[in-house]
Amino acid sequence: MAIAASLMLAVPAAAQAGQASTNLPDPNASSATAANPNEAPSADGLQAEGGAVAAGSPEIVVTGFRAALENAVAAKRTRDVVVESISAEDIGKLPDASIAESIARLPGLTSQRVSGRSNQISIRGFAPDFSTTLLNGREQTSTGDNRAVEYDQYPSEVVNQVLVYKTADASLIGQGLSGTVDLRTIRPLEYGRQVVSIGARGTYADAGKLNAGSQDLGYRVSATYVDQFADDTIGVALSASYLDEPYQIQEYNAWGFDTANPAAPGVAVIGGSKSYVTSTTLTRLGLQGTVEWRPTDSITTTFDAFYSDFNDDQIKRGIELPLSYAGTITDANGNTVPKSPLTDAVITDGLVTSGTFNNVEGLVRNDGFERSAKLYSFGWNGRWEGDNGWSAQLDASYSRTDRNEIVLETYGGTGFGPNTGATDTIGFVSGDEGTTFSPTLDYSDPNLILLTDPLGWGGANRQAGYYNDRDIKDEIKQFRAELEKELDVGFLASMRAGVNYTVRTKDLVPTQFFLVLPNDALSQVIPAEYVLESTDVSYLGLGPILSYDPRALLDGGVYDRVPNLTNDVISSAFRVNEDVITAYAQGTIDQEIGEADLTGNFGLQAVFTEQSSSGQVFNGAGFSELERGDDYVDVLPSLNLSLRLPSDWVFRLGAARQMQRPRMDDMRVANGYGYNTQEEIISGTGGNPYLRPIRSNSFDVTVEKYFGNSGYVAAQGFYKDLKSFVYNLEVPFDFAGFPLPTGAPEGTPTLGRNTQPINGEGGSIYGVELASTMQLGDLVAALDGFGVTGGGSYTKTEIVPTPGGEAEDIPGYSRWVLNGTAFFEKWGLNVRGSVRYRSTFVGELSGFGAARTRRRALDETIVDAQVGYDFSSGTLNGMSLFLQGQNLTDAPFVTINGQEASQVIDYQTYGRRFLAGFSYKF
Repeated sequence: MAIAASLMLAVPAAAQAGQASTNLPDPNASSATAANPNEAPSADGLQAEGGAVAAGSPEIVVTGFRAALENAVAAKRTRDVVVESISAEDIGKLPDASIAESIARLPGLTSQRVSGRSNQISIRGFAPDFSTTLLNGREQTSTGDNRAVEYDQYPSEVVNQVLVYKTADASLIGQGLSGTVDLRTIRPLEYGRQVVSIGARGTYADAGKLNAGSQDLGYRVSATYVDQFADDTIGVALSASYLDEPYQIQEYNAWGFDTANPAAPGVAVIGGSKSYVTSTTLTRLGLQGTVEWRPTDSITTTFDAFYSDFNDDQIKRGIELPLSYAGTITDANGNTVPKSPLTDAVITDGLVTSGTFNNVEGLVRNDGFERSAKLYSFGWNGRWEGDNGWSAQLDASYSRTDRNEIVLETYGGTGFGPNTGATDTIGFVSGDEGTTFSPTLDYSDPNLILLTDPLGWGGANRQAGYYNDRDIKDEIKQFRAELEKELDVGFLASMRAGVNYTVRTKDLVPTQFFLVLPNDALSQVIPAEYVLESTDVSYLGLGPILSYDPRALLDGGVYDRVPNLTNDVISSAFRVNEDVITAYAQGTIDQEIGEADLTGNFGLQAVFTEQSSSGQVFNGAGFSELERGDDYVDVLPSLNLSLRLPSDWVFRLGAARQMQRPRMDDMRVANGYGYNTQEEIISGTGGNPYLRPIRSNSFDVTVEKYFGNSGYVAAQGFYKDLKSFVYNLEVPFDFAGFPLPTGAPEGTPTLGRNTQPINGEGGSIYGVELASTMQLGDLVAALDGFGVTGGGSYTKTEIVPTPGGEAEDIPGYSRWVLNGTAFFEKWGLNVRGSVRYRSTFVGELSGFGAARTRRRALDETIVDAQVGYDFSSGTLNGMSLFLQGQNLTDAPFVTINGQEASQVIDYQTYGRRFLAGFSYKF
């Protein structure tokens, strides 16, 4: 994606020795601190030390990816916190489905792929919920159920720079426990010149068109305009991006593994299978605008606006096979026997690797999934910088996300209910890539496969399908005021103090229906006008299956909807409110120690939180509306020190008290409870509106060696002592204020037990990160134009999520994370290859009803590459052409059963993606 590079530069992406400087603006400076409420005006050292123009006579202009790396080196070098960064040149020129792909290449960071693309980030072995994401320094709402931002919402073309803070800073509002990601857009006055850019790319998914009506070709277009007016006192930056791209996925999924099958007792055998081919179409419109006004040298006011309209439209078709978990039946002799008996079993190392299941009732699935989300974000900042050392700022922002998610399931089989229709004899082979099958039935025959409830899942409802409509709204209002005074008192360079007020509200409303056939019909032949070309699932040996558009059937009246008003549906809704006041004070350190400089900051945040949750509680007979909450105070000191030697060595120390607010669905008040007649107490299950944050005492030590701004080598160590953690446990619970449950006699004590998220003992997580950027031409002249950048991390966890248990991996934790990029950039030619590796981890996937499910994922290696050419003269001056490849080794996403690598639960392949395009700037 060379499109975003056009935001910065109008010269070729190469270093031309001896080329005179044209005084181009530093791309990094265009978003460094201007109108960013988390940074003081005096904090910016990037423009002074990290520009794109290197010293020398004549001056050498470094642009393109090499300039982006120099800006990243400068950001790391000059700041007093541990930070990683990427500039837009980097994001715009790598084969990224979203900015998450680029962020995941930073040291200590990684991502989990969902539907073949990265959309959330894990920092230092923590799940995405332990980090926060800002846009121009302001907290953002999420399209997910909780706090973690999904980066699909943010087009890389409209983002100018990404900063990832790994250590705490008293002036950083909205920071996470594992880290804070700050997405920054262009500042037109700092950019300092006019530019117009257009770009486009085409996309090819080599997995092909897996479902009828799906596509393997897509496109992406963008445009950017930056200009200054009124003697450079008004600046405008406008960006637009539109995406329409397909993803194709082959999915294998096992229900689990049975060790109680009478044909192989004590040996694991596949319990069932649910496998699909999925075709996804992503569409996204992203709009961003910034207006800056500087009426005097001391006053700057900035208004930012961002809008994203995102839609993820999926069709999923496959077969669900109950096998060893099919249950039992009574035979003619009155004996209880397996419904689908296993024969011809071959056992290898405790696993049935092949065999045959008989009397199998398969279920054909044609499912639809549609997720749409609109994100609105606005921010205003006013700064005053006096000539007497005083400065002040006011900031106000608003972020809102409206998301709707529809999961539509439809079922087909050979007859209504169990043991009524034609059955199959299915051979199977289980191995490292899941299980393949050899069926005897034709699952594409519209006369054999009927719309029905084949396995009796709906009971009296005769469930031929299911409809789950989830509506989520998330809103943040934020207001901030700050004063700063430059000082010359001993080691103190400045003091700043301020207050921030944040109001957040998040609602989840699920509406669910059983799909039934009209007129109480047990089954129905699919109307011929809805039948589509069959779907091929032969990659699993299952051959073609009957295909139709489930949404067309629903819209055409083939199904009726019956509301599902059961307790678990209604109690999954929640509304969480948070009012947070953060008061902070921070001192900046700048002290000469011999020939070295000691810089840094020390400060304190006092965070006053008032939280509440409202929702429905179920007492066995009916629902009641309830609201509960709590308030508390956190005091968070922080210290960052950097000892800078004349030899370009930097030694850093960071120490802080940090916190991370709990997941919002864990904070729901909703609860289902009843009367335990044996113990004569009330017991239940639900959320916890009194849940407190996870808190940590955190320490960082870093040693860095810089080679000007062209390269560096760094070793970073961190240790987080988690004083608390959140896990689910049955605990004593006072049901005072709750309606008395059904069956409970008058006078029943309100003190009972409840299974819910609680704050308990934590543990520690610690690790070492190595990172480097090297321009190889600085070492060997013959290698001019070549370079490498990357890093690796080793992380160890000693967190005990289950009381009384042993330390175990938390979601998102990989012991090893490695990434690297090698590049050549000269004479207008740019060639780049990137590799990302993460070791095994506990991933979070979407389960039934869109609920989260945790499974262990195996290690994976992702390889991407790009080749491009930038024209620097003639008619095509300003034109960049590029060809990119993503996931070149077609790496699968694999999860397993517990620690058993041979027992594969998920095996998903996404295919390779190839992209070709251009950008033109003038």
